[in-house]
Amino acid sequence: MTGAIDRVKALKPKRFNWIADNNNTLVDGFLAHEAAEIVPEAVTGEKDAMRDGEIDPQGIDQSKLIPVLTAALQEAITKIEVLESKVAALEAS
Repeated sequence: MTGAIDRVKALKPKRFNWIADNNNTLVDGFLAHEAAEIVPEAVTGEKDAMRDGEIDPQGIDQSKLIPVLTAALQEAITKIEVLESKVAALEAS
């Protein structure tokens, strides 16, 4: 997998509360329709879908974000290691 850092940078984490939560408890997460643009396999349902006159909400399987997050971390670690090598070479000269 390549380009994971760019995909992670495109994700838009949000702080929100669920409409049905009367306590207005803030949670951290993603809006499904936004995440679907980046990791479509993680999202079920259609944006603004209705069923029997009721909202048919989208869902996110957040576990399907893990491979993208892991790949981005691996890319970042590789970049850090290259930079550390360059700094060490500069300090040694």
